[in-house]
Amino acid sequence: MNPRTIAIGILRAVFILAGILVLAYFLYVIRSVIGYIIIAAVVALIGRPVVIFLRKRLKFHNTLAVITVMVLFLGILFGVISLFIPLIAEQGDNLSLLDIRAFEEKLQLLYKEASEFFGSSFPPMEEVIKNKELSLIEGMEMGFIPQFLNSVMSLLSTLSIGLFSVLFISFFFLKDSKLLQSSILVLVPEKREQGMINSINKIKELLSRYFVGLLVQLLILFLIYTVTLLLVGIENALVIAFLCALFNLIPYLGPIIGAVIMVLLTMTSHLGADFSGVILPDVGWVLLGVMIGQLIDNFFSQPLIFSNSVRSHPLEIFLVILIAGLLFGVVGMILAIPGYTVLKVILKEFLSENKIVQRLTKDL
Repeated sequence: MNPRTIAIGILRAVFILAGILVLAYFLYVIRSVIGYIIIAAVVALIGRPVVIFLRKRLKFHNTLAVITVMVLFLGILFGVISLFIPLIAEQGDNLSLLDIRAFEEKLQLLYKEASEFFGSSFPPMEEVIKNKELSLIEGMEMGFIPQFLNSVMSLLSTLSIGLFSVLFISFFFLKDSKLLQSSILVLVPEKREQGMINSINKIKELLSRYFVGLLVQLLILFLIYTVTLLLVGIENALVIAFLCALFNLIPYLGPIIGAVIMVLLTMTSHLGADFSGVILPDVGWVLLGVMIGQLIDNFFSQPLIFSNSVRSHPLEIFLVILIAGLLFGVVGMILAIPGYTVLKVILKEFLSENKIVQRLTKDL
């Protein structure tokens, strides 16, 4: 090998590396757009069965079916937002009228009663708070308010742009189901196009079932949590139940977070009441409701979703979620199952002769 060949090889490697770095930087810069496309694709996958139903069963024109589905999505979104507006306004009024000293005294009483009931030698509340005489709100400087308002306005502006972008992209994904497929096929060699088409169709089918199943799963948990909180007498039970059901999207950790939130809200909503006679029984009912919800979810909802979409062994799913969580955090845990499904479908189509792939994809 002569020096000229070596030099050409080095230059080629440098140019390839530079191209990869430029591409990575470009993708980083447009990461928001990529996020909009991914969210729009999920919305389109959820809405796809409804569009098909409207077209085939009710004989809607394709465009009218898509518009109907988009209006339905907007109605659901604004319905959810409308649940939170009264809660935020109410909490603002409560904060303006809050007696900080009385609130701290009730917290200390609750802490003391819990310590005595469980027979634990917890440190005094004063040491936990660190500075009993200086309350959080009284010691807060008000100079942060303009910056906070600017941040809120910036966030609302970003959310508005994101919502419009997602709806706009989702509309065309639903209207032209081949749009995303055509965009992907541009990057695929011609001899691989048919295999990629088969993979895309299979992915659409499986992920549509998966995301629709997730909605059913969240609806079941929302109903159970709502009934539980209403029975205990928690204010704004609908909003709290909705938030705690959403936490279930985070595998394994989400249900624990939701349960902790409901227990804390149950305890703080009965500040000043008898701990063993009122607070503890209500906490027990909340935990019972959470347990019932998780039993139904683990033995009914999840097996149904996974059997119709992911078609993977529970241990396999657990390991995939664990690895994705270690690599990409909470977002990785949420996207682990759909991402793994996509990977399995593509591997089965293009590496079907591989023994490992055959083992992993035998149920697809």
